[in-house]
Amino acid sequence: MNKPIASAMLLFLIGVTLLLPALSASDGKALYSDQVAVLMYHHVHDEDTSSSTISTKLFEDQLVYLQNNGYHFISLGQFESFMQGADVPDNAVFVTFDDGYESFYTHAYPVLEKLRIPATSFVITDKHSDPQAYAPPFMSVEQIKTMTSAHPGMISAQCHTNGMHNDPVTPYMTNRIIVDGVQETEEQYRARIVADTEACIRSMSPLGPEIVNAMAYPYGVFDKASAQLVHAAGIRYAFTIVPEMAKRNVNPLQIPRINAGNPNISPEVLHETIKRRIQITAP
Repeated sequence: MNKPIASAMLLFLIGVTLLLPALSASDGKALYSDQVAVLMYHHVHDEDTSSSTISTKLFEDQLVYLQNNGYHFISLGQFESFMQGADVPDNAVFVTFDDGYESFYTHAYPVLEKLRIPATSFVITDKHSDPQAYAPPFMSVEQIKTMTSAHPGMISAQCHTNGMHNDPVTPYMTNRIIVDGVQETEEQYRARIVADTEACIRSMSPLGPEIVNAMAYPYGVFDKASAQLVHAAGIRYAFTIVPEMAKRNVNPLQIPRINAGNPNISPEVLHETIKRRIQITAP
């Protein structure tokens, strides 16, 4: 074999080797079917740092990596249809954000829009009166409307309670709090959970075209009583922080999510985390 031909073959083999990841990602093989990896994020920012803050680059790198490795992103509407019996694509992923920080609008939304990836933001509504008074600041109602109206069904906004996201040590959702120096009664507790949930739904309903019927529990904390109360107030789907895959037979008020919003979660680590959570269905 002469030298030019050998060189050409070597270049060809190198090219094929470089293409192998892309070829394997598009070979149609499903990692999983009939279940959804619901991802949880909080804050995407390039100066702020915390265990729940990731950079814009890492956020985009994660999503692009998943796209290139055969994952298919679905919207809230598709997820709810799945829970009601509809099919979803193989390797389905649903992106969610908690709290309603302004960074969802300024940092995450442009990436989602560019990649055409749906997402849902769970919003704390008692911050709407003065969203810039906090660190980090929260989204304004105008910012939320801008996203949901520009991409109906793709970007959605739902509830993270109205005013029960204030104390991780004594979560308001499950504890009987002190009112005027006296612990609230069981009746007062039940009335408070229902009233707060209804207030959140009222605040969020004008901000997008979709029905407000979903919630992420504050700090992921809930119990049987609180789940029943938010359901009575109008919530049909409630999301936890239990790190599992979501299957159709899961309790719709106890939907698991996989944390993707830690700065140490590289695209590859996220991919492997999802793979470890896949639930094998018996034939």
